[in-house]
Amino acid sequence: MAILSISRRTARTVRILGVVSASAALALGAAGNALACNIKEFSAEAKCEGGKGVIVVKDVDPSGTPATITVFLQNNNADAKQVGKQVVKGSRQGTTVTFAEDWQPNAVYRIHVDAVGKNGKVLVNEDIKPNLTTPSTACETETPSTPATPTEPEPETSTPSASESEPAPESESATPTPSAPEGSTAPADSANNAPSPAVGDSNLAETGADSNTGLIAGIAAALVAIGGGAIFFGMRRRGTNNNR
Repeated sequence: MAILSISRRTARTVRILGVVSASAALALGAAGNALACNIKEFSAEAKCEGGKGVIVVKDVDPSGTPATITVFLQNNNADAKQVGKQVVKGSRQGTTVTFAEDWQPNAVYRIHVDAVGKNGKVLVNEDIKPNLTTPSTACETETPSTPATPTEPEPETSTPSASESEPAPESESATPTPSAPEGSTAPADSANNAPSPAVGDSNLAETGADSNTGLIAGIAAALVAIGGGAIFFGMRRRGTNNNR
């Protein structure tokens, strides 16, 4: 009887351990699935930054699994062009990537997400649902503010220095020059005080003759006198003969 009771007790213990192990495995599996990257952790939004359109994709994956985001512009439910591709590592607070796109109002974009785990297992390979539709109003281009007109500086009023406003004092060593008394005759020029040259000297200087000019003039006067006397004597003699 004792051996039988021990066996039953052991079997019960084993069953309890099995149930606990299974519960733990299920819990770990659920936790692993909760931490795995999935498409529900991604969102997209069309915004305006600095007057230009952008598309912002946010990843709130707490595991930080790298994911590749690709954005396509749609036209009649088909890809018209690829806007861009970027890699994002999510976080519990959320990590964003921005695509510069000058989107038009009511445009439709498809955002595709690809994520692969560390073991090479594909975690995400699908689009964010629904597709992104931009607002009905386009971004407004910011108008640059008009710069303020610079104020002209007021002209400075210069204060004359002491040297400019006051006349310079006369030097004490300078001796003032006495003014000439009224009514006095100005002194004659020194050239006028020189003795005047003799008349003969002046004529000689004017005619350019030498010192023999006086002698020649005396001889000429004597000849004139002799000639005059001869004429006078001849006329007198002729008158005497006529009287006879």
